[in-house]
Amino acid sequence: MVIGIIGAMSEELEILLQDMKVEDKKIKANMTFYKGKLWNKDVVAVVCGIGKVNAAICTQILISEYNVNAVINVGVAGGIGKDIYPGDVVIAENLVQHDMDTTAFGDKHGQIPRLDIFDFKSDESLFKVAKEACDGIEGFNTFHGRIVSGDQFVADIDKIHWLENEFGALACEMEGASIAHVAHLNGIPFVVIRSISDNANNGAHMDFEKFTPIGVKNSTRILKAMIEKM
Repeated sequence: MVIGIIGAMSEELEILLQDMKVEDKKIKANMTFYKGKLWNKDVVAVVCGIGKVNAAICTQILISEYNVNAVINVGVAGGIGKDIYPGDVVIAENLVQHDMDTTAFGDKHGQIPRLDIFDFKSDESLFKVAKEACDGIEGFNTFHGRIVSGDQFVADIDKIHWLENEFGALACEMEGASIAHVAHLNGIPFVVIRSISDNANNGAHMDFEKFTPIGVKNSTRILKAMIEKM
């Protein structure tokens, strides 16, 4: 089994590489892919960059060129659920691209035209492993539900309320749903896990420099616990 790990921050990859026995390193589409052993498992780790296109290209390379059997995406998101605070973690049960808009043709916001599903559901087994991993780690609260993605940095409170009311979203970010989309089209299991940096819906905010080491630490602990269980 080969596990593809997509990170949002270079700091996350730096920590993983300290524990990883790198066997091969290649640059593809301006992204650096590290192949090797991590905690006794075969992995390919990469930082995809910001936005849905970068994330989609990265995921397809992992599937087509590295033949990964599963994709785990860890990163940062803005909180939407009112009980979610900086440092907490959201595991996606499903994901939607909130900026997809073909409502002029009668589709719902987020519906990708001519696709037979509305949301992209995380693999049940990977979701279970992620939940068990988070439940075994202290220091943050874990939530699970819908994460929405779009090529927009959402800071407007009215937009936050719209995402909550329209999609029932717990968090929003800029990559996860496109990773899920590509994995779905290829029939590859995936799960998306996000550390929360702020929440405009309840006024909670943490300075990004203060949040980064917390987010990186949480992501690394979750990944290690997951990979050891897989």
